[in-house]
This record gives sequence, C-alpha cells and structure tokens, in this order.
Amino acid sequence: MKLRKFFALALAVTTVLSMSVLTGCSSNSGSSSDKAAETTETGESAGETAGKAANLEDIKIGFIFLHDENSTYDKNFIDAANAAKEALGLSDEQVIFKTNIPESSECYEAAADLADRGCNIVFADSFGHEQYMAQAAAEFPDVQFCHATGTTAHTAGLDNFHNAFASIYEGRYLAGIAAGMKLNEMIADGEFTEDEAKIGYVGAYTYAEVISGYTSFYLGAKSVCPSVTMEVQFTGSWYDETAEKEAANTLISRDCKLISQHADSMGAPTACESAGVPNVSYNGSTVSACPNTFIVSSKIDWAPYFEYIVNCVANGEAIAADWCKGIGEGSVVLTELNDAVAAEGTAEAIAEAEEKLVSGELHVFDTTTFTVDGAAVDSYMADVDTDADYTPDTEVISDGYFHESEMRSAPYFDLRIDGITTLNEMF
Repeated sequence: MKLRKFFALALAVTTVLSMSVLTGCSSNSGSSSDKAAETTETGESAGETAGKAANLEDIKIGFIFLHDENSTYDKNFIDAANAAKEALGLSDEQVIFKTNIPESSECYEAAADLADRGCNIVFADSFGHEQYMAQAAAEFPDVQFCHATGTTAHTAGLDNFHNAFASIYEGRYLAGIAAGMKLNEMIADGEFTEDEAKIGYVGAYTYAEVISGYTSFYLGAKSVCPSVTMEVQFTGSWYDETAEKEAANTLISRDCKLISQHADSMGAPTACESAGVPNVSYNGSTVSACPNTFIVSSKIDWAPYFEYIVNCVANGEAIAADWCKGIGEGSVVLTELNDAVAAEGTAEAIAEAEEKLVSGELHVFDTTTFTVDGAAVDSYMADVDTDADYTPDTEVISDGYFHESEMRSAPYFDLRIDGITTLNEMF
C-alpha cells in the first residue's frame, strides 16, 4: 500500500454541531409523532451532504472486524453482513471482510486499503476503531465510513463519518425477564429461598455500555422477581475466554443462581454448562454447546443498518450521523427460548413486556423502579457530547424515565443503582 499522511484526530472533531438536530436515534419506547418525523429526516436536517447515487450493482462495502467468527460479538456482525448481502443481492466481489483488525493504526490502514480497493462504504465494528475510522474519513471524503458503538460522529463535522448502535437495553431487559422467571421457578421448586435469588454478570469493562446493559438486565429480572440482587465481575477485556470462565466460576462460587454476560467468548456459558447453572447469553444462541443451561440470548441485528447504509448510497441519500433503532424496527431481537430450560410462562411474559416497550407503556429505565444510594433519581446530566474529560452536558431524565440512546446512539447510562454489587472496579 502506498504511504499516507496520517491525519490528526483533531481534524475529525473540530466542528461541534447541535445534538438535537444530528441524532438519528429513535427511542422505540413511546416516541411521539414529532420525534419520529425528526428521526426519518435526520440525514438532510443534519446538514449532511448526500453523495451521487450509485447503481446497486456497482456498490462495494468493506467490513473491519475486531476478531473473527470465534468471537460471538464479531460473528453477530459477520452473520448480519452476510444476511444483508443476500437480501440486497450483492455479489461476492462487492463485499470485503477484514478480520482480526486490532484497535490501533492497523484499523486506519485497513480502512484506507478498502477505500483504495473501491469501497463506497467502510464499516468497523469495535469502539476502539473509532479514531482511526475518523482519520480515514478525513482523508477519503468520497467514501462513507460507518462505525458501531462510537460517540463522536454527531459532533465531528464530517459528512462521511457515521456512528450506529441499537437500543440493546430493551433486549437485555426482556432477557432479564426470562432470568427472573427462571429464578421464580427455582424458588417454587425449593432450590433456594426468595432472599437467596442472586444473579451474576460477567462484564468486560466499567463503561456506560456495560453498565447500561447489566442494569437493564437486572431491572428486567426484578420486574418479575422483586427480591433479586446481582453481582458483577469485570474481566478487563471484550474477548478473553479464560478470564470470562474464571469470572463466571467466581460468581457461581458466590452462590449466584444464574449467570449472564457482556463479554464475547464462550467462557461464561461453558462454565455454566459444566456447573449446571442457568445461563442467559449475548449475541446469539449457545444452545448447541450448552443445551442444559442456556435459556435465551439478546442481540443486535445489524442487517437492517447494513441494508440502510447501502441503500442510502445507492439512492444518493445522506446517512444519519448517529443511527439507533430497537425492537420495534427489528434491530434488537431475542433468540428462540430453550424450552428445556426456560420456566413455564416465559414466552408469554416476554411478549407482554415487548408489546408495552414498543407502545411506550413501559420504559426500561423508569425511575420509579430503582434507587441510587436509597434515593430516587429525578435528574441526571450525562456525558452525551463526549470530550476528553467526559463532562456531563445533557439532561437525560424527563417524563419519569432515563432516556437511554435517544440523545446519542451509544449508551450513556452509568448510574450505579441499588441491588447491584460490583466485585471489582479496576477496569
């Protein structure tokens, strides 16, 4: 590859634009018609410049993955990319995968190479890829660079740099209901008492994304099993099978009756299978490896986003700077329940809650359902417009609930609510 001038990240973050105009998120939890209108108009109202329309058969999209299919996280993206490829009728030559690309300058080199190879769109799947994708976007203004889980596109001032996520907290809440139903069944069967209903959670880092995830899971479980408590063990890595298995075993040794996770290997599920402890997975079903313990999994279905960005380029339309959809749009889904392990009535309980989430009758972070240090929370300033000091800048509680992923696609819920104990805080 030819040598390139490296652009400073500052080029990607010079222009701060209005958040209320740029956000492409939808709450999927009682959005008003006005809010829906804002969402559908995001591209043009954001002042983004749409490129020239391209024939679908001429479009080429490149994917950058942190790991490969051995990671449940990356496999979920890879499966969605293949599904979108099939749905859009793209040929093998139109889709390029780059796997095992670390969160380093190798990401920039991979992105630049994909641009050189004629890709109209380049997508990267990991948080740490963001600065390198912004760097490439500044150098290749005619290529659309899209990035999952990032936080800076809405303030970067680059028309060709975009973030995307989904309201996965909705899916985790529903998966939490499945966990709570299982706890209730085990209590009814005399396996333990109500005050012993404790669940464990294997988390990667103490980031808002993980905190939002384990909190929504806990609140889902608590909605059907009010006595539940949770312990969280962090690993300091998104993908470390040994550390994740050790974390799960630690939680099991502390009498956690059920384990879930926000980490990307099979470490926790296989530890649960060996110990005979029920498990709620993430990013896909683990029933084939864990038939005796797997209950259900939540995941983001990235196929709708991939189809969206390809169609935007094909139609010469602007891609939203910050895109977020949820259960109502099919971007957040649950796998099939493993009826051999799930408690009776789980499917019905999930369906009822899902209907209420979509209609807006139910909000995951309803402030009447949790406290912080024994007190209700009716106001919270979150760091939405991310800066180096993570300065709180946006009020995110109104109408009785915390508006997660509505002000920005990437999660910013980082409250430490009562009922959840973190066993380590080093990460």
